[in-house]
Amino acid sequence: MPIIVNLDVMMAKRKISSSELSEKIGITMANLSILKTNKGKAIRFSTLENICKELKCQPGDILEYREEENI
Repeated sequence: MPIIVNLDVMMAKRKISSSELSEKIGITMANLSILKTNKGKAIRFSTLENICKELKCQPGDILEYREEENI
């Protein structure tokens, strides 16, 4: 998938645990884990907004586009 979620990197920079972030933004640990492991197919703008507010970052700090290589 060409969209990469760098949530774990930003969480490490901000020194916040998954349980703490999930509690503060109001999503389950399971859903946060799906985002962190890049297994999600979508993210709600409201969730992205809450993550950015809590981590004091921009959406581009969390989401990255990488062009797929043709094999």
